[in-house]
Amino acid sequence: MRPSQTSEIRKLDLFRDMSEENFLILTRGAYVQTFPPQVELISEGDAADFLHIVVAGGVELFAGWNGRETSMATLRPISTFILAATIRDAPYLMSARTIEKSRVILLPSYDVREVFDNDNDFARAVVAELAQCYRAVVKNTKDMKLRTSLERLANYLLRCRAKNEDADEFELNMEKRRLASYLGMTPENLSRAIKALRPYGVEVEATAVRITNLSDLEKLAKPTPLIDDKSL
Repeated sequence: MRPSQTSEIRKLDLFRDMSEENFLILTRGAYVQTFPPQVELISEGDAADFLHIVVAGGVELFAGWNGRETSMATLRPISTFILAATIRDAPYLMSARTIEKSRVILLPSYDVREVFDNDNDFARAVVAELAQCYRAVVKNTKDMKLRTSLERLANYLLRCRAKNEDADEFELNMEKRRLASYLGMTPENLSRAIKALRPYGVEVEATAVRITNLSDLEKLAKPTPLIDDKSL
């Protein structure tokens, strides 16, 4: 890795407070690769040999069972995956693939665990990130179990609106097939849900979304920070 590449990740909360000596140990065996779209980076069940960091492009985390597959999350720069498996030296519980041309930094898991044992600031940062991931899983479970598919879609669109600086017109950040999987729906159910949102002031054409009646959409969605605020 070049110094310019290490500086990209040094600013992450995970690495910001650790000592320079331990950061050098952490990155001594690291390397950078650029992948084309639709390349599987890790496979569910494999040993966690590397901690991956997305520094350009996008990566989808997904899982499969008994012939079925579901999208778990979409990662954008700069973000790590999958930290828990790396720290525990355990098999990956999810697979990951690129959704576009992507640049990924790979840190050997052995070095990550060595520094975790020796650097208190890094260890605290790891605990904080894993705690945030756990809370995200709880929120996602509540979203799936407590809301109808229509309510999940409505709240997802409200979160997208917030990410786009409260703009009433924005683009979906993933294709509809992956969005349906992420929301626990079939593509057909997603299509019906999109049509069902029209009376609530939502117009969707391809990936373009236009909200014409925010009040009605919020009354349907009933957003709550205990599910929808990812910063809590």
